[in-house]
Amino acid sequence: MSFPLLTLLWVVPFVAALATAFAGARARAVAMGGALLTLVLGVVAVAAYNSGDGEGFRLTETHEWIGAFGVHYALGLDGLGVLLVALTVVLVPIVLLASWRDTDRAGFFAWALALEAFSLVVFCATDVFLFYVFFEATLVPAYFLIGSYGRSGSGAAALKFLMYQLGGGLVMLASVIGLYVVSANAGSPSYLIDDLAALDISETTQRWLFIGFFIAFAVKAPIFPLHTWLADTTEKATPPTSVLLVCILDKIGTFGMLRFCLGLLPDASAWATPVVVVLALISIVYGAFLAIGQDDLLRLIGLTSLSHFGFITLGIFTLTPEGGSGSVLYMVNHGVATAALFLAAGFLIQRRGTSLISEMTGVESRAPILAGLFLVAGLATAGLPGLSQFVSEIMVMISAFDYHWLAGVVSVTGIVLAAIYVLWAYQRIFTGPWGGRAAGGGGPAGQADGTSPPGIGAEPASAEPVAVNDLGRREIGVLAPLTLALVLFGFLPGPLLDVVNPTVDQLIEHVGVEQDGPTVAIAEDTTTEEGH
Repeated sequence: MSFPLLTLLWVVPFVAALATAFAGARARAVAMGGALLTLVLGVVAVAAYNSGDGEGFRLTETHEWIGAFGVHYALGLDGLGVLLVALTVVLVPIVLLASWRDTDRAGFFAWALALEAFSLVVFCATDVFLFYVFFEATLVPAYFLIGSYGRSGSGAAALKFLMYQLGGGLVMLASVIGLYVVSANAGSPSYLIDDLAALDISETTQRWLFIGFFIAFAVKAPIFPLHTWLADTTEKATPPTSVLLVCILDKIGTFGMLRFCLGLLPDASAWATPVVVVLALISIVYGAFLAIGQDDLLRLIGLTSLSHFGFITLGIFTLTPEGGSGSVLYMVNHGVATAALFLAAGFLIQRRGTSLISEMTGVESRAPILAGLFLVAGLATAGLPGLSQFVSEIMVMISAFDYHWLAGVVSVTGIVLAAIYVLWAYQRIFTGPWGGRAAGGGGPAGQADGTSPPGIGAEPASAEPVAVNDLGRREIGVLAPLTLALVLFGFLPGPLLDVVNPTVDQLIEHVGVEQDGPTVAIAEDTTTEEGH
């Protein structure tokens, strides 16, 4: 493509981030303008991708960067990247709107846009070295979003997050260097994905390279036992920050498993499948059990994602077209449902002055719209039929049963546990008589004394039992498009699957695993030449 659309797609939010940092009182308008322009460019990119044809990457841009090492500035989209790009450009303006009245807007908005820009490069990169550079670059805005704008104790959570992510990145760097050695020994060093996928890499080498990549992606995703940063981060960060981290940034982990583990190291992926499937199943059940026992609402939502990333990883490593497509669809649907759940929880905490479930009750009688939208998001998270995540989970569970009946049974257990933690949390928070404590404000009119309301998800010092307002127009505007998407993609997942299926089929064919799943026999034609 002659026009650098994908370059413009990430440069716009990056420039907007720089402008927002120095915009002062106009920071909100500058940031939202940049996010909306990025959304428009994302829509154009998706439309241009869908209007193309052929296999492989589309809208490609390739320029030599470090010729001696075979490094290129190379961008392109396939069915996997285009859906995650769409998810990213949609969620960021919603997060900014949710944070519209928060304090320290310029810094938060600037870091959010920087995270968007770097994430878009990661989802579009077709050069492994370029991917790695921006994979690590995403940690800078993420660290400041957690540590500078979180709740009490967020500094320690940000440091823990950073140490885990840097550790995973350093392990992956060894594999990135290994790819250079392999390609150089083959004749010409190159980090382009298409060039690397065509190499004949020995099975032993693939296994070592796979371990480096998978550990980094398992930290990012996250997967048991490399998950312990997740709950602390979501508990201490504000809900808008958690949306950026869990619904966008963490998707890089499962995206990388598909792009690099399956795409570049197919033999090693098949070799590692039994171990990865076990880790995924542990994540599904363990995350759900931990979520059931939580009293902090934000920590509970964070741990549900451990369970959900287990489902995504399980679908990927069953090595079936249904599992792979279901996993990609799960990434998108999880991003939408969990974003709605985090933001609704933030609006709730803003009103109640606490994130502790034990100190909330009867909110439904005071804020029925908030209760209803929270319930829809929660039921989507639990996989209710008719909502988007159900389709993803069914596809993953079918592939799990095809892989082994025991894997299917354990995955079904995760669905049952999800219903428990969602419905029990809703019952304790929203039903029953009014009680607990309430923080003033949160509604469109601000606090009772006319001052600005606290930031979303903040815990105000005041805990007087004053009236709680229901959602205002801005807050409904934040949650309404997410809720609509949960219902729409629950009934019409076809357009998303049409985009991702060709890419997943190509990856599974590249891995070369024979499918043992049930097939439908084609009846033989017994008609004779005489028509009998």
